[in-house]
Amino acid sequence: MNRLFGAKNTGPKPTLNSAISNVDTHIETLDVKLAKLNAELTTYQQRMAKMRDGPGKSALKQKALKLLQRRKQYESQRSQYESQSWNMEQASMLQDNLKNVMTTVDAMKTTNKTLKQQYGKIDIDKIERMQDEMQDLLEVGNEIQESLGRAYDVPEDVDEAELDAELEALGQEAEFEAAAGVGEGEMPSFMQDEVAPPQFVDEPPETGKVKEAAG
Repeated sequence: MNRLFGAKNTGPKPTLNSAISNVDTHIETLDVKLAKLNAELTTYQQRMAKMRDGPGKSALKQKALKLLQRRKQYESQRSQYESQSWNMEQASMLQDNLKNVMTTVDAMKTTNKTLKQQYGKIDIDKIERMQDEMQDLLEVGNEIQESLGRAYDVPEDVDEAELDAELEALGQEAEFEAAAGVGEGEMPSFMQDEVAPPQFVDEPPETGKVKEAAG
């Protein structure tokens, strides 16, 4: 029964790559045969060129014609194999492109699903509130910096006329001190404090007491 209807093939199914490899092997085999035929034809042509017309040359010519006929068959068969190989290569490239497209589509689906899950967890209102809180905190920080940078006991509005008058008065007082005989190394009165600094210099010891302590 198996001889009549055939048995089910349980082996692995052929692939495009294996089919292309098989066809390329046939093409290589035909190339070897064609090279051998071309070598024989070259030998026959050389021999016939040296022979005179006659039965021997005619017989050799018939052999050469048979070789030419066989070469044409091989060349035709090789051309068919090349066409088959090219068609299968195109189909293989198309198959690879489709696989790449499917891989890209699957990757995009996975990425889209992940992005939806991640962005779904984000609350825009919370982000807006956080931005508002950050703005308030920055404003409070600026107010603190301004407060810390404020000068103490310095009037904000100073009358330049008053400053000029005070400076002129200081100059006149300096001239008066110079006329009164204040020395070069002495401090003017307007720069001296009202209360003199305390004197912490001890009185010098008596000479006799120092000698008794030494004796």
